[in-house]
Amino acid sequence: MATPLDDVALDQLFRTARTYNGYTDEPVREEELRAIWDLMKMGPTSANQLPARLIWCTTPESKEKLASFASSTNADKIRQAPVTVIIGMDVNFHEHLPDLFPHTDAKSWFDGNTELREASAFRNSSLQGGYFILAARALGLDTGPMSGFDAAEVDKAFFADQPGVRTNFISTLGHGDPASIFERSPRPDFERFNRIA
Repeated sequence: MATPLDDVALDQLFRTARTYNGYTDEPVREEELRAIWDLMKMGPTSANQLPARLIWCTTPESKEKLASFASSTNADKIRQAPVTVIIGMDVNFHEHLPDLFPHTDAKSWFDGNTELREASAFRNSSLQGGYFILAARALGLDTGPMSGFDAAEVDKAFFADQPGVRTNFISTLGHGDPASIFERSPRPDFERFNRIA
């Protein structure tokens, strides 16, 4: 049986963790990017689909290219962050299922059904995006997930060589600058949005 995490860990992952709009000058090393992936890939996805495809923008050139497709506010965040990550989704994830889910012929569930693949890719890559945020926080890094960009242009610029891969969302990554965060927005109590059936 698993042991509940202590309050220090829960605070770092959830209660005191924040979405950052700016970062310190402390760099993010490639080993840290790989460590994030090694954690987030362990999170569950349906039939181990693992449809997320990540591009880690670490150079000024790649961040500037990405920023050119974002709203003005988000563009500044992308340029300033040590790293910005494009979380994409592979609609052709099913091609990898014989290797990733060898227990049964899961590939046949999706062959010829683009609508099902798109829904599954979006759902499960979104899960993996959440795992990315938690993995980064667990490793002492901070994130700034965002919308507010032209997904079609991002796809053309970054995923043109990967047919079937589309952008889900993007996130900045680094060591958060406390001066860049707003007062925490309200979080509702259980009764407001939950029912026990």
